[in-house]
Amino acid sequence: MKWLALALLISGPAAAQEFADAPGGSLRFLDKLTSETGDVTLDRGQSAKFGRLLVRLDSCRYPVSNPSADAEAYLTIVEETTGLELFNGWMLASAPALSALDHPRYDVWVLSCLVPEAPAEPAPPANE
Repeated sequence: MKWLALALLISGPAAAQEFADAPGGSLRFLDKLTSETGDVTLDRGQSAKFGRLLVRLDSCRYPVSNPSADAEAYLTIVEETTGLELFNGWMLASAPALSALDHPRYDVWVLSCLVPEAPAEPAPPANE
């Protein structure tokens, strides 16, 4: 155990991964009772209804070094019939069970963020 602590001290602090904000994200829904699923793409601040759930995408971010990996979305999920807030926090696409909606009927998870397309490289000049 001492060697582990020593190794951690020698290695120094871990480098934090840099994230970029996305204009929106994609989510997937599952109704466990009917096996109905659905995918939805939302802009930041937009809401979608699935069954009795209202899901709002407050934020979506992705690693700058690898935009197709590890989306993180901040969601607010409310049960429509009661107005009860069921979830308010970050969900991770790579680990949906880490911070999940705890509901007997519905599951919601993050698929990805909407990543702005990189500008196309200019065409080489044409030789006449």
